[in-house]
Amino acid sequence: MKDIDELIIRLGKNGFPVENYLEKAFKTIKIEDFIKLGHDDFFQDNPVEFMKTSKGIRKNISAPHMLAILLHHLEIKKGQKILLVGSKGGYLAAILDQVLGEEGIVTIIEPHDEILEHTRRTLENYESRGIIRVLSIIDFDFYEDSGKEFDRVLITGAVREIPDFLNYNSQEGSFILGPFGGNIQQRLLKKEKQLGEWLDTDLGGVVFSPMDTRISERNPLDPIVLAEGLEDSFSLISEIIEIDEETFQGIEQLIQSLRELPRDIPAISENSSDEEIMENPVMDLMMSEMERLAPIWPIIEHFMSIELVDIFNSENENSFTGGGHEDLVP
Repeated sequence: MKDIDELIIRLGKNGFPVENYLEKAFKTIKIEDFIKLGHDDFFQDNPVEFMKTSKGIRKNISAPHMLAILLHHLEIKKGQKILLVGSKGGYLAAILDQVLGEEGIVTIIEPHDEILEHTRRTLENYESRGIIRVLSIIDFDFYEDSGKEFDRVLITGAVREIPDFLNYNSQEGSFILGPFGGNIQQRLLKKEKQLGEWLDTDLGGVVFSPMDTRISERNPLDPIVLAEGLEDSFSLISEIIEIDEETFQGIEQLIQSLRELPRDIPAISENSSDEEIMENPVMDLMMSEMERLAPIWPIIEHFMSIELVDIFNSENENSFTGGGHEDLVP
């Protein structure tokens, strides 16, 4: 118990809201029951991995301070019905279950099959106070309308808009809370429906991995992935530094051109040959704008977690690129 006590004290000192009900839930639910390794990281207020998919995508339980922020803004009351989109390995559902009590209902929608099965197996060993349902998207579609009435909806992964599958009956005073934006950074939004329109309350910038794990599994050099990454990076960079009009127009044109490329062009990766890379339309487009992008490209690389430098052998020492394609690292 010492570790969790110290964590709660640390959260309080750092200005994160830890209400009494949440403190009790944190102390009751043991993180050790939901992860195999990384307990110490969790108690140091870091995210911890609860599983890795067959394609190598790591899925995390959010850091305690972020859980505290989400639960604070969720404004939970005993006996409510909560819809959780994205399971977080079952840990967050158990925390919610403790807070909601015997009359509460937590419904999880987990879009990823492997994570869905992992969560079901994990929660089989948890003795809930109320009801916890773990559903696939298809399961949720077939539920009666009476089973789709929720007081709160919490989305636990990055989405650009409210997911299409999220058709539920909103109650008076209900709202959706989640990270809305691109894959690099999002805004934590509280969405309330009034007179048929969604009204947003912006609660600040956050960074979550995508709700749809297929996004993480995509080839980072796919033209659509590159276009989305450039768009998200450029939006963030433009808030930090001033960008001249020529660079601004060049990036917008590059993004548009990437989106317009045929979907059946050959994929490139770190295993592609020099010839395959040089002849690929994606790389041709990227290189055509590299001179204008040069001043901000290191920042873009950092945000996108991808290196496009050193793709071509070049004898021009003034060229922005140089070396071989061995350093093409997603």
